[in-house]
Amino acid sequence: MATKEKNIWVLLIFILSGLVVGGLLGELASRIDWLWWLSYSQSFGLENPMILDLSIMKITFALMFRISISSIIGMVLAIFLYKKI
Repeated sequence: MATKEKNIWVLLIFILSGLVVGGLLGELASRIDWLWWLSYSQSFGLENPMILDLSIMKITFALMFRISISSIIGMVLAIFLYKKI
């Protein structure tokens, strides 16, 4: 049972690293004319942050995701590599 939970955490780490590396490569690819399509992205989340004012402190909540084609490719590649290991 412990190995199954450990595998899920390893899978999540693989997926997150695939998203980050894919996003970075997409930003680098945007400077190359024939690879512009890898940097095409869509953003979603809270555009204006929510502010909770408690008089003695203010808490700001904000969350924004930006998913690009290269991030999706990186995530799929990470899942493929995870299954091979």
